[in-house]
This record gives sequence, C-alpha cells and structure tokens, in this order.
Amino acid sequence: MASARSRWLWRCCAFFGRNFPLFSSVRTQCVPGLRAPWKKMATLGFGMTLAAIPIAQKHDPGSLSNESLIRRAVSLVTDSTGTLLSQTTYALIDALTEYTTAVYTLVSLYQKYTHLLGKMNSKEEDAVWQVIIGARVEMTSKQQEYLKLESRWMTALRLSEMAAEAAYQSGADQASVSTHNHIQLVKTQVHEARQLSQKAETQLAEAQTEELLKLKEEEPLLATTQQAVREETETEEAYLRED
Repeated sequence: MASARSRWLWRCCAFFGRNFPLFSSVRTQCVPGLRAPWKKMATLGFGMTLAAIPIAQKHDPGSLSNESLIRRAVSLVTDSTGTLLSQTTYALIDALTEYTTAVYTLVSLYQKYTHLLGKMNSKEEDAVWQVIIGARVEMTSKQQEYLKLESRWMTALRLSEMAAEAAYQSGADQASVSTHNHIQLVKTQVHEARQLSQKAETQLAEAQTEELLKLKEEEPLLATTQQAVREETETEEAYLRED
C-alpha cells in the first residue's frame, strides 16, 4: 500500500515537473522523504510563479492631461500671489498704525499749545513750536512710508485678483474661491486701518482750527498788552528826561 502511494506521488510530481518547470527541482528533493501533502507544495509553486510575474502599475490618464497640469500651475500661482498679498498687507497696516500714532501725537501737541496761549513768554512759545515742527516732520515721514507701501499693496491685490480669475477659468474652483475670500479679508483689514488714520487726521484738522481761533482771540489782548507796555515805557522815559 505504501509502495503504491509512493508511485502515485512520483507520477504527480513528474506531471507537474513537465508542465511547470519550477517543480523539476522540487520533485527529486521532496519525493523521497515527502512530509507535507502535495496540495501545499502545489500552492507554494503557483504562489512563487505569480510573484515572479511583474504587474504594471495603473496610471490615471487624466493626471497628466493639459487641463490637469494647468490647474496645478494656477494653484501654485494663487498660493504665491496670496503670500505676497499677505506680506504687503501686514506691512501696510503696520505703516498706517505708525502714521496714525504720529498724527495723534501732533494733535496732542496742538491742544497743549492752544491751552497755553497767552500764558507763555516768547522763549517758551518758540520751544513748543520746535517740538510741534519735529512732530510734523515725523508725521510726514510716516505718511510717505505708508503711501509707498500702499502702492505695493495695490499691485499685489491686482495680481491676486488676476490669479483668482485664471483659477476660475481653468476650473480650479477651490483655488479661485480661497483667493477671493483672502482678497476680501485683506481689503477689510486695510479699510479698518485707513478709517483709524482718517479719524486721526480729522482730529488734527480740528486741533489746528482751534489753535487758529484761539490766536485770533488772543491778538486783540496781545495788542492791548503791547500798547500798555509801550505807553508805560514812554511814560518812564519822559519822567527820566524831566529829572
């Protein structure tokens, strides 16, 4: 019985050896002392054969199309212009904040000067005016700086708007929507900073007007005082001449 089983296994191995070359070496090595069922060996042979066959990776034909490449490129453009717009927005808001601070400083100086009109001598008045002139120079410098940055910001804004339009036309809807949202956000931020600076400019104009009105009120009193001083001086001189 055992001999018949061995001959049957030998014939199976010979059959697989002729039809599957991979079994030609397995037959002579495994048959004399075969320990595992032949089904396991057959499964092993088929698995090794399939593993040796290269399987080509499936590529998406649309991933390399012209439309796809254009959308990728326009997404990079929207990212770049968005970064430029963010940086110029931050710089412009900082410059507007510094300008607004300089304007309020000048407003405070004008208010103090107006309050002290008629209470200062000529030297004190000159000293205050020197401080006011220095503050005006500082304010003008800050104004020129923010105007220069505002020009750059407008250029970055136009670039972002063009990139958003290109993204929309290319079918990159997400990039287009994100860019439009970003544009609206920075516009709101800059508008709020401009409102603060305009409010400061309005207060400066009011302080200057108040100072001019106070000067007009002080002129008659100043003229009267000067006239009284001259009359007193003339009287003293006449008295001295009589002596």
